Amino acid sequence: MSVHIVALGSEYPGCVGPGDETAGPGQFQGGLLWSYLGHGARELDPNSVTPSRHPLNPAFMEYQSRVFGDVRVMVRDCPSWDLLDSDWASVRSVVEQADIVVIKYSVNDKLAFQQVRNVYAPRLRPLLRHWGVPVILVALGARLNDEGPPCTCPLCASDWSSCVPHSEGLQLSRDLGATYLELPSLNNFFVGRYFGSVLEYFMIQCLKQKAKERPDKRRGHRLNEPRPPHLDQPARLPPVRVEESTFSQDLQWLLERGVQFADVAFYAGDSGKELGWAHSSVLCTVSPYFRQLLVGRQAWERPVSRCTCRDRDGPHSLLSTWDGGIDDLPRADGHPAGHLSRLVVKDPLLCLCLWETLMFLYRGAWEWEYLEEAIAEKLKNPLAVAQLMDRIRSFVGREKAPRDTPTARSQQGPLTLGSLFNSPLYSDVIFMVQGSVLPAHRAVLVARCDVMAAMFSGKYAEARSRVVPIHGVSSDTFLAFLEYLYTDTCCPASVLQAMAVLVCAEMYQVKRLQHLCEVCVCAYLQSMPSRELASMGISVIRLLKKAKCHNADQLYVWLLHFIANNYLIFSHKPDFLELSDEEREQVERLRWPSRGYLQELSEYQQRRRQIRKSRCSIM
Repeated sequence: MSVHIVALGSEYPGCVGPGDETAGPGQFQGGLLWSYLGHGARELDPNSVTPSRHPLNPAFMEYQSRVFGDVRVMVRDCPSWDLLDSDWASVRSVVEQADIVVIKYSVNDKLAFQQVRNVYAPRLRPLLRHWGVPVILVALGARLNDEGPPCTCPLCASDWSSCVPHSEGLQLSRDLGATYLELPSLNNFFVGRYFGSVLEYFMIQCLKQKAKERPDKRRGHRLNEPRPPHLDQPARLPPVRVEESTFSQDLQWLLERGVQFADVAFYAGDSGKELGWAHSSVLCTVSPYFRQLLVGRQAWERPVSRCTCRDRDGPHSLLSTWDGGIDDLPRADGHPAGHLSRLVVKDPLLCLCLWETLMFLYRGAWEWEYLEEAIAEKLKNPLAVAQLMDRIRSFVGREKAPRDTPTARSQQGPLTLGSLFNSPLYSDVIFMVQGSVLPAHRAVLVARCDVMAAMFSGKYAEARSRVVPIHGVSSDTFLAFLEYLYTDTCCPASVLQAMAVLVCAEMYQVKRLQHLCEVCVCAYLQSMPSRELASMGISVIRLLKKAKCHNADQLYVWLLHFIANNYLIFSHKPDFLELSDEEREQVERLRWPSRGYLQELSEYQQRRRQIRKSRCSIM
């Protein structure tokens, strides 16, 4: 009996390139599989000066060992992906003979990983799926970090530019249908117990399959032996869906209907006619031009337009502040007066298309094509459209408009207000939460949260007060809630924090945040191994009760299926009795393994014991 293993990729950053003859046996003798095989690993020809090569494809180096006593393991290792390009047909023949495929990469070599993901994985995917070979994808090395520990949130896509994040490796394993492992180092624990246990499992399955296919003359007396019962896979967990982001639509609503909280007024330079209202918090975060115009206290801090227009007085700006008149604007419904910044629009083209320009800025300053179409429809002059587009680029500080791509949207959309989060700049309301002072902006809160809109727009005490106390929520939880309102993202650090933010989101009726927290809880629980689920201090049953109490319907259904899929773990816990009759009935119906399987397994084991006893009595 023998097992053939094909290993592809290098465990170390900067793998050996094609034609490098200096790479000898050290390439694999210090590698993953050689470390697992231990002292029994040896080359096919130890007396040879050069390492043993595969006869069909010299890119593969060959060595062997023995496991489980008498099982021979043949390893064909290719440390460089570039060596495979010379003869892909022979590579297919080598991989076709493999019983197990091991793909390795270093987490500190992102360029090599991208080459594997974009170039070689599409070639291997159909071959592996056609042959049904088990694949193990191994990420080796500790991620380099100069600023602190990386984020462990399953939903967080941030990672170091030179390292391969966990999420990308996991996605590649899903594309290849592989088992994903991360080994920080090649020590005995990670290689022998962690990697070795997975590899030995596949080797045992391979040997069992070969034993079934091999004719056995002594199998005649085993024909009457009972067959073990078949265990079906657990039911698939229901999906948790999240609505699409409405960040741009919320800010558009603020521009159209949030006049009550506006603090910037625009006037025509020639007639003095009022053109519209806006909010300094939004304008200053999107446009550095407005930031300098509204915040700068000295004349030389005021920006000058980049347009080429000239008049007899020299260069002039598109906008200018108007210092005359009253600084405080009387508000309706008894709301306190606020400081009003008056801006005079000098450019006639901008006066005609001010509304389209403000709409463009409020929606994140990335819809350049839609802005140009709207301006062209209104001006009917290509030269005037080009001039006005250049002046609008001066608002956002860009020489050239970027292409309308999803990447540009993600960079310009929800992140426009991120600089205002927990910042006293332009703040007009302060939340007092457990003694913590959290500054905020009414315009953003009203646009993003309906409960906040009713609280600050109606005849309530919060609408007339600058300091608003918040009760029943911790400061960290409320800060995470505000972070979502400003950035449209949520990244709780634990299951308990995700549940706390979920309760806060349900309190303020922010459904999308509630669903994001549900996804977080599901991702955390699903990533836990069985031992951690059995020993963790968090009660999944109480999470289920809390999800039902706070209208988290998707999380409630998901947790019921999760408890049923891990029935043997949760049924032995004392809080399992807290389930209602209906919940327990549904868990029993979906439980895995089922009662029928356990009964068949018990009968099978009993028959096996009886057969063994009868054989012993005959002997």
